[in-house]
Amino acid sequence: MCRLFAVTSQEPQSPMMAIQALDVMREGHDGSGVGLFLSDLGGPFEEFKGAPVLSGIFSNAGLKRLDQFMMNIGFMTKYKLSIKVPKGAPPSGAPRRDIYLIRAYEYPEEWESLSEADIRHRLLMIRLQLRQMGEEEGDMIVFSFWPDVVMIKEIGDPMSVAEYLQLDRRELYARIIMAQGRQNTNYAINLYACHPFFIQGVASMTNGENTAFIPIREFLESRGFPGYMGYQSDSEVFTHILHYTIYRLGLGIEAYKHIITPLQDPDLEKHPNGAFLKQVKHSCRRLIIDGPNCVIGCLPDKSVFMVQDRKKLRPGVVGGKPGLYAFSSEICGLDAAIPDRDKSKDFQPMHLDTAVIGPQRREVTLWSQTDSLPLLH
Repeated sequence: MCRLFAVTSQEPQSPMMAIQALDVMREGHDGSGVGLFLSDLGGPFEEFKGAPVLSGIFSNAGLKRLDQFMMNIGFMTKYKLSIKVPKGAPPSGAPRRDIYLIRAYEYPEEWESLSEADIRHRLLMIRLQLRQMGEEEGDMIVFSFWPDVVMIKEIGDPMSVAEYLQLDRRELYARIIMAQGRQNTNYAINLYACHPFFIQGVASMTNGENTAFIPIREFLESRGFPGYMGYQSDSEVFTHILHYTIYRLGLGIEAYKHIITPLQDPDLEKHPNGAFLKQVKHSCRRLIIDGPNCVIGCLPDKSVFMVQDRKKLRPGVVGGKPGLYAFSSEICGLDAAIPDRDKSKDFQPMHLDTAVIGPQRREVTLWSQTDSLPLLH
């Protein structure tokens, strides 16, 4: 199993808050890797909220290729954080890298007249092209290219990696942090298989096993959307199903569980939106997951959520106080991050529940699959 931790805060927090929570849950991960998703950024990146931010790992040669490529398509650097490798030995299992790069760009002038949908598409295509370039030469790994998003991933124990890269720096403070301590279930470790996963404002990470991976992957790949690709991990489809729910079906987070874990037909007969949900279940039947899985995710509006599948065999809890909430695989992780919360209000989502903290971060909102869908009232 892996271990997951996410925090959403009114005030920017250090990534070390999440890393320390993972560290107290270290018996649930084997230290084979760590992934970080940062959004609603603080520090200097807060000044560039609308600017696309590139996150990745580059060799010196790859960085030169990146610079030439971005210059050719009209992107100019506005701000950058280059994490250069310390002189000491890297954490056990981690390769020696040249540069971990986080760079905010200025859009080309000709992009000013583009629609939001066009910008989303073009940013996606640039990321995919850079990923392909890196895979061809082995000189760059690109995790994200999106406004107000930073991603860092590396092989090794989370705490060792964080200390090695000195992640407790003001430039990386963020109001939303998602972190995964990885347990390797593959024969070889590919950083593209490391959670969290991200596409066009949608991120998720999963603790579990998705045995329905193949039919889900085939369905997504048949949609004709270029971003539904890669799939070094069976959990990446959870991010893409969420993206499909929002952008292709036009539905909200309330509908997500109805797609991945639909109600049984007798329950749909009694549901206030039963006719609609039957249609969704039929048309999206190849997106039904088979667990056990606990999923934590972030939406484009900066809401953070947790859901469980029907088997409910992976732990998960949400708790906190107004202005600061966290989702954790284990209560000990939540205790480490927010020890002064009212613990009687902690909530462990069950198989029908969706727990959401909105961008105002005032309370935990709960939905059950038996409730009426708010967008269909």
